[in-house]
Amino acid sequence: MPVLLTATCLIVLDFFIVNVALTELQRDLGAGPAAVEWVVAGYGLSFAVLLLAAGRLGDRFGRRRLLAAGVAVFTVASLLCGLAPDAAVLVAARLLQGAGGALISPTVLAFLGSLYEGPARARAVGRYATVMGLAAVGGQLVGGVLLQADVLGLGWRAIFLVNVPVGAVLLATVPRALPELRSDAPAPLDPAGLALATLALTALVLPLVQGREQGWPVWAWASLGLAPVLLAAFLRRQSRQARGGRVPLVDPGWWRERGFRVGTATQFLFWCGQASYFLVLALWLQAGRGLAALGSGLVFTAVAGPYLLSSLRAAALLGRYGRRVVVAGALVLAAGHALAALAVAAGGGVAAVVPGMLLAGTGMGLCLAPITATVLAHADVRRAGAVSGVLSTLQQVGNAVGVALIGLVFFGGHGTDRAFVLSSALLAVLLTVVALVAGRLPRAVGGR
Repeated sequence: MPVLLTATCLIVLDFFIVNVALTELQRDLGAGPAAVEWVVAGYGLSFAVLLLAAGRLGDRFGRRRLLAAGVAVFTVASLLCGLAPDAAVLVAARLLQGAGGALISPTVLAFLGSLYEGPARARAVGRYATVMGLAAVGGQLVGGVLLQADVLGLGWRAIFLVNVPVGAVLLATVPRALPELRSDAPAPLDPAGLALATLALTALVLPLVQGREQGWPVWAWASLGLAPVLLAAFLRRQSRQARGGRVPLVDPGWWRERGFRVGTATQFLFWCGQASYFLVLALWLQAGRGLAALGSGLVFTAVAGPYLLSSLRAAALLGRYGRRVVVAGALVLAAGHALAALAVAAGGGVAAVVPGMLLAGTGMGLCLAPITATVLAHADVRRAGAVSGVLSTLQQVGNAVGVALIGLVFFGGHGTDRAFVLSSALLAVLLTVVALVAGRLPRAVGGR
């Protein structure tokens, strides 16, 4: 469990740790707003497009072997990020980092789904979700400490280079700490299906990130129009694979199960609001309120503390109250965003948004683990790798799409305060939708 949780912490922390370094990074490398978005969303995009393959690879070649490979790729990419001479190289290295994360994330979930059953699985997923959330909300503080310390004069580069020794320790530990697990009947990879999924996601995210800065050229609208066509082609291929007796990357039959269908929709919508929230809040604190990286990171403890407390209780509450925990958590999170928007609209400063942050942290803790547990409860061990790949894919697609969409609002030419208000209001609406969708989840984990 410590090895699995450390690997999880590593890849989640790196998604969010960059937020407090964006201002310094942008200044040092001369990067524009689109490059800043790509540093965040590019990691999520490459993460997302390779996840479906990663789940299948783990079933075929062994999950321990795949986890070690993912850690190795992630560690090398972190070194390249820390040495990047310009924004283009940094974005390319972040894409490689995302590829390493894609090999790690579903493999960890597959281990949890295979090694634990019943209440033990619920506890394991709870620990996983707690670490994942703490890495997300604590990444800002860790980044702030590293930037403030300015280790060896590295500045923002330290937030990437710190992964190198951690990755090396993980690589040495994985072979001794984990058993080798693989499927008895691994399915083929389906390169054509993977290509369609990759093209569909890229066609969606690329224009959302680049389109605004380039004045919405024709190619951006064409790409957005092509995305649903490619997605439909991917889904048709999956249906043909299933009808032909082959194993699809995403089995259309899974969506006939209410828990899986509604749970995956809830997962996607929920994560659309996570990376984008941390990005907007970090930029507002630094660019709008002039806080240094460490000061900005310390403010994020207003999210981390309530998150930890609520996530520790989430598993027990889920067993007692079922889907109402997710609904309540989404509504509390929506209220936190709305309260922060009202506070800044009224002219309030950093202290005025803290109550909203406290609510946001509480709501996150009530949502994250219960959503994951609900979906995994409807997956048997034989498809643990594939289902974990779908879950992790939706998480990363949500992160990338959320950053792109909220980035359109935040970087839309408004003042920093107004941009924060509009972005927070949009996030409040999004989380209200999450609550409505979550109301369709099974009444209890494993229920109908």
